[in-house]
Amino acid sequence: MSEYKPRPIAEVARELGLENELELYGRGKGKIELGAALHEKRGAGRLILVTAINPTPAGEGKTTTSIALAMGMRRLGMNAVLALREPSLGPVFGVKGGGTGGGKASLVPTDDINLHFTGDLHAITSAHNLLSALADNAAYHREQLGELGVLDPRRISWPRALDMNDRFLRNVIVGLGGASQGTPRETRFDITAASEVMAILALSTDYADLESRLGRIVIGTTYEGKTVTAHDVGAAGAMTALLRDALKPNLVQTAEGGPAFVHCGPFANIAHGCNSILATRLAMATGDFAITEAGFGFDLGGEKFLDIKCRAAGIWPRAIVLVATLRALKMHGGAPLKEAANANPPALNAGLAHLEKHLETARGFGLQAIVAINVFPQDTESELALVAAAAAKLGVQVVRSEGFSRGGEGALELARIVAEVACATDAAPPVARYTYELADAPEEKIRKIAQAIYGARDVAFTAAAQKDLARIRALGAEQLPICMAKTQLSLTDDPKQPGRPRDFIITVREVRLSAGAGFLVALTGDVMTMPGLPKNPAARGVKLGEDGSIRGLMQGG
Repeated sequence: MSEYKPRPIAEVARELGLENELELYGRGKGKIELGAALHEKRGAGRLILVTAINPTPAGEGKTTTSIALAMGMRRLGMNAVLALREPSLGPVFGVKGGGTGGGKASLVPTDDINLHFTGDLHAITSAHNLLSALADNAAYHREQLGELGVLDPRRISWPRALDMNDRFLRNVIVGLGGASQGTPRETRFDITAASEVMAILALSTDYADLESRLGRIVIGTTYEGKTVTAHDVGAAGAMTALLRDALKPNLVQTAEGGPAFVHCGPFANIAHGCNSILATRLAMATGDFAITEAGFGFDLGGEKFLDIKCRAAGIWPRAIVLVATLRALKMHGGAPLKEAANANPPALNAGLAHLEKHLETARGFGLQAIVAINVFPQDTESELALVAAAAAKLGVQVVRSEGFSRGGEGALELARIVAEVACATDAAPPVARYTYELADAPEEKIRKIAQAIYGARDVAFTAAAQKDLARIRALGAEQLPICMAKTQLSLTDDPKQPGRPRDFIITVREVRLSAGAGFLVALTGDVMTMPGLPKNPAARGVKLGEDGSIRGLMQGG
């Protein structure tokens, strides 16, 4: 590759041996037909997981680092393929801004990916709300659902979905306007990324698997207390039809022309936070190095990637890249945001305990971690040396990444070291080491996650959560894996506790059955499944120019 710039997407597909499976969606993006990953493997498929310390307002840069790492590897002549998540419109127009990397370490076409892309999230929203409509319709007409009876409108648990942050939709009343308009009842909206349909799409392997999973979605109970599913109201077939194209992974590229599969985007604080199994398998089938990321911190997306996605897909990474910044570490050490860029060795030293906890967690999974420091111009040599010394005590290398400002050139050292660590496992790849066994009781699974991953002393279950667990046992679903819903800002369930708290208790207030996705969602603290917009939403800075170009989607853009 002599010139580092985007190429025709058909050329990217040709490099991967997928030109015959490519469906063009405009000039710079396309979808890959199902079954492409079943072809003969063209690459070694060493899987690299990029994760991070717990997020702070100072930012960490997982996606930017993931893209820069792939760019750096390609500059060194390595066959590296990305598998990343699709952005959600909620964060794009809320606090975060665009979700396609940053600076010179970005995906293209940036605007398309950040906005409607290939329509996947709209299809998920439509499929989700079709089920909502069919559930309400069955209750309205008092439809006899075989031996189950009639769906009780007061006990419909399936919400509606919208791909936008809107706190006013967290609790709503539907069915107003008289008997002909329906039965008034309370419900809620979830953001599309938190929909079980999104989680199902990310974990499905083909159309039959997709329809089967959709059919298992629990939507409520009958007057007699019997569980009703999407299959019972005849929704699974039509939902699968709506998701026909959405199940196909999307192919785009980096700003330097490297291949990137971008597909699905469940949130990691309220879902499992990983791109699709299909996209990851494609990256592993076509690349010597398949680079993927997990949302938010290692305690959320990283743990779920390993305990949920890897378990379901039968895969396991060769190494972990743990992204951090000096600014974020200092915030975990007590420094306020407005002072985080300033030199502050005491705060950095205090924040290093947080980094060390995540490195201990990686070691608990039997995986070698490399710390990638996303470097900023204000960073000092003395503070960078402090981080390197602390990591060295745990046998971990610290590498600076300047992908934002320099693209692949700024990640060459990171690329070399990650490749060395991953290739060293060829003779004996790491063996899967999960946090819990599926046979463990749900309470024990949750307790093992809280103690091993968060460092909690114990877990407390509210009366409502205990009632939920009793119902889950009655349905025979107690052996499913656990998807923790927790604040991303802290190892605890309190977002105001940064750093490495000790001797704390995690409180589980509710446990939801996601039968289609195949996991139990344990909600802690006050985590929401519908985010709200900040006081100054990013949407206010987005403008369409006279030439048709979009301004303000990316932070600093």
